[in-house]
Amino acid sequence: MLNLQRLEMYVAVVASGSFTAAANTLGLTKAVVSFNIKQLENELGVALLTRSTRRIAMTDAGERFYLRCLQLLQDAESVLDDVRRDHSGLQGLLRITTTPEYGARVVVPALAAFSLLHPQLRVQHVSSSNHDDLISGRFDVAIRLGQLADSSHHAALIDRFDILPVAAPDYLQQWGGDITDLPQLEQARWIAHSRLNTPLTWQVLTPAGESVLFNAGQSPMLMADSASSLLAFALNGAGIALLPAWLVESDIVTKKLIHLLPDHRFPPQGIYALYPNTRHVPEKVRAFIDFLQRRVAG
Repeated sequence: MLNLQRLEMYVAVVASGSFTAAANTLGLTKAVVSFNIKQLENELGVALLTRSTRRIAMTDAGERFYLRCLQLLQDAESVLDDVRRDHSGLQGLLRITTTPEYGARVVVPALAAFSLLHPQLRVQHVSSSNHDDLISGRFDVAIRLGQLADSSHHAALIDRFDILPVAAPDYLQQWGGDITDLPQLEQARWIAHSRLNTPLTWQVLTPAGESVLFNAGQSPMLMADSASSLLAFALNGAGIALLPAWLVESDIVTKKLIHLLPDHRFPPQGIYALYPNTRHVPEKVRAFIDFLQRRVAG
């Protein structure tokens, strides 16, 4: 019979890349972790890891076993959480990852309110501009913004938002005045999001209701991998950025930024809660997604 603690140690070693890092994460000694991995390999009768002085790597069998371990541990934790909930409410650990900007503005306040309703539930929020993998990162929920790509995970729509082309008054002064049409906007100096495949190509809805292809006339001179960096570039007069309305509304009101061509509309974007496609969806996941949807809806 497999020992779940040993499976957890194996997953930690693979995720962290070393026995030492895994031991630190788990609060154990390196010797204990190493012993248990060896015992696990003996029980299975196969080598899971190749070891050298510099690094460890999974064998083919180890890689297949790693994916099964992730699923087994997730299912086990879900069952335990639901059993505990039946007696004393939501318990266990809820791990959520979001972008830094939307996380700080929306998700973290929601998590704070949610945790007050469920005092036995531990909450961990991970802020990252990267789209961290839910399974290997052992996340219960990931909040994703934009156009949702095909995914093996479940997705629940939380909200939609507009994206707005904005620039600081200083930049418009350098440009020579207002930008009054799409051709001018295409020729301007753009700041682009580096994680988007086509950051400066969009279908835009004109005031006449016509959908036209917008494509910036030159490659962006400035790029960044987070909305907060794009916003900082724009506020400092570096050029035009396409940013979420919820992020720039206050700067537009105070006139630190100008919303360009406000009668044109770039494609609305979605906010989604992604969660692993498992046989058993934990109650803590369902409860938080429902809570966030109600809170955002107002």
